Amino acid sequence: MLLVARGRRAAAAAWEDYALPARWPSWSPQIRSVTASAPRIAAGVTGTVRAPLGVRLRFRVTAVDEASRTWSWRVGAGPLGGHLEHRVVAVPGGCLTELRLSPAWLGAPYAPAALLAMRRLVRGPGVSAGASATARRRWPRRR
Repeated sequence: MLLVARGRRAAAAAWEDYALPARWPSWSPQIRSVTASAPRIAAGVTGTVRAPLGVRLRFRVTAVDEASRTWSWRVGAGPLGGHLEHRVVAVPGGCLTELRLSPAWLGAPYAPAALLAMRRLVRGPGVSAGASATARRRWPRRR
């Protein structure tokens, strides 16, 4: 399963929010907190993501390529574990991010939350996931 979100944020800024696990809760509403064995993602970094309702999921970063702004990780354990591959790409006017989830049957229930987080990531701080900066400027004025 492949998910894609596009926004006006610079690719380098979006990448930094991926690369630093401490920042994940700032743009991913399904992540309450993160503990990680290193401050920056790298192959072999492990940790725990705390989700709503006290759910805790262990993770291991499996690969990182800073130059191409790609990384992957394994989240969960056993048959309930999933593999997620992320990519940030500079495009005219901003960036896009891609997420490949496998297995697809496990990723399907997570897809709506993942898309929300991805949209927030590419739009940057201070812009809600449901509105673009353009939509905010077009909001009707008070009379």
